[in-house]
Order: sequence, then C-alpha cells, then structure tokens
Amino acid sequence: MSSSCRPIAYTAFIFGLLSLPCYAEDTLEKVIHIEQATQKAAAESQQKINDLSLEAAQLLAKYRFAIRQTENFQQESQHLAAVLKNQAKESESLQQQIKDIAVTKAEITPLILRMMESLESFIGLDLPFLAIERQQRLKKLQSMMLRADINTAEKFRRILETYQIENEYGNTIEAYKAEITLDNTKIPVDFLRLGRIALYYQRLDGSETGFWNKTEKRWQVLDTNYSTVIHNGLRIARKEASPDLLILPITAAEQGK
Repeated sequence: MSSSCRPIAYTAFIFGLLSLPCYAEDTLEKVIHIEQATQKAAAESQQKINDLSLEAAQLLAKYRFAIRQTENFQQESQHLAAVLKNQAKESESLQQQIKDIAVTKAEITPLILRMMESLESFIGLDLPFLAIERQQRLKKLQSMMLRADINTAEKFRRILETYQIENEYGNTIEAYKAEITLDNTKIPVDFLRLGRIALYYQRLDGSETGFWNKTEKRWQVLDTNYSTVIHNGLRIARKEASPDLLILPITAAEQGK
C-alpha cells in the first residue's frame, strides 16, 4: 500500500469513531420512547381491563338483583292468585249468606210470634212462682214486638234470653218473700221453690205452711208437722244451712191424655 492512501483510511476510521456515539444515543432515545409508550399502553390497557371488570361486576350484581326481583314477583303473584281465589270463594259464600238471610228474615218473625205464644202459655200453666217478675218480663217482650226501632235480630235475642231464664228455673232451688192471696186476703209469706217440681209457702211467723196443688190449681195447707221441714228447706235455699234430705209432699204428675 502506498503511503498516499493511509491518511485517507485513518481519517475515515476517526470519523466512524466520532459518529458512533451519536447513532447510539438516537437508538437509546428510541428504545426509551418505545418503553414509555409500551408502559403507557399497558397502563391504558390495565385501566380498560379494570373498567371492564367493574362494569362486569356491576352488570352481574344487577343481573342477580333482577333474578331475585323476578323470583319475588313470581312468589307475590302466586300469593295474590291464592288470595284472589279465596276472595272469590268468600264472595260466593257471602252472596249465599245474603240470600239465606233474606229467607231467614222472612221466617224469623213468625217463629218469634210462635215462641211468644208458647212462652205465655207455659208461664200460665207453670207453678205460680215469681209471678209478678215473670209477668212483667213477658209484658216487656210483648211491648217490644210492636216497636219498629228494634230490629228482628234483637227481638230474637231477647226472647231467647227469656227462654234461658225460664229454663234455669228448672235446675235451681230458691227462697224468696212475696205476697200470697189466702181466703181473699193478701199476706206476706216465704216461698220455697224446688225447681219446677214443687212450690211451698210459710207464713212469716211460721203459723201456717202449704204448697201449690198442681192438680187442683190452688194453694193447699199442710199439716203442722211440715213446718220445721219447710223452715229447714228455706234455710238451705238461702245457704244458711248445709244441704240435707227433706221429706216433703208433692203433687203427683198428671197423666197425659
């Protein structure tokens, strides 16, 4: 190689060495820019993933809530269907009851009138105990039947109440004071009632004792031997003495014809 060529080659090598750092610096900047862009893109992608994940979770929650609401609506719908079915049955029952009430109302008044007649007849044929009280109760019922301001149901209730009172008389004993007509004279006496079996009286001074003769429909005087027995019976009825056996005369039951 001639000496004239060497300076040229050396100069080129030096130029290459001088230009190499500039090329590397550009490459590094590009790498850093790419890395930054990659990180930014990755961050943006991660944010999108996070946003999509949150949206998916929200949609899932809404879906589950919608499922629960649908199930609740179905249960409520089934319940309402059952309620409506029962209401329809109750409506039919009420309609039938209204019809029955109309029929019953037309029949109840004649029934009450028959009951009043039977009650009046029964009291007239019964032992004459608590005569004033029972007659007053009967008169109140008769007066009530003519009142327009008292409905049929209340009239029926009151006559049933009177029947109940009369029924209880047959299961109790009672001692009370009242007046009795003897020899066309009213005198105060003690009465002893044994259910509806017998009714006795005794003058307040114990001088006379008697009973109601159901067969003859009159008061009959008893032998003085019964005075003590009736007196003891009065004390038992007033709960002034313990229950005891009483031997008393009674009228034989009438034979049906």
